[in-house]
Amino acid sequence: MSKPSAREQALNALYAADTTGATPATEGLSGRARRYVEGTWAELSDLDRRIEAAATGWRLGRMPAVDRNILRLALYEMRSGSTPVGVVVSEAVNLAKRFSTERSGAFVNAVLSKLIED
Repeated sequence: MSKPSAREQALNALYAADTTGATPATEGLSGRARRYVEGTWAELSDLDRRIEAAATGWRLGRMPAVDRNILRLALYEMRSGSTPVGVVVSEAVNLAKRFSTERSGAFVNAVLSKLIED
């Protein structure tokens, strides 16, 4: 079994923190995953505000927790400018398809596309 990618590691940590109400655990994460988690967590309020504004008809609390955290992670990564936007969107959609509902890939793609336009 291969080691989870930095995005997968970060998603797991963010999801766990979101669903338990705790601060994300970063021990054992790769350096890149740790940066993703710490950066996303530090900007959480602003990320959530932007996501909710772009997700027409969806309050953050109604979104599946996995989708919500994929969107947070992807928006943080897009804003950090370290990875091309197309790569971030593609990776986010793939995470949604692997770890969330049947329609999550399309949902994540639509919200991220709206965020890119804005």
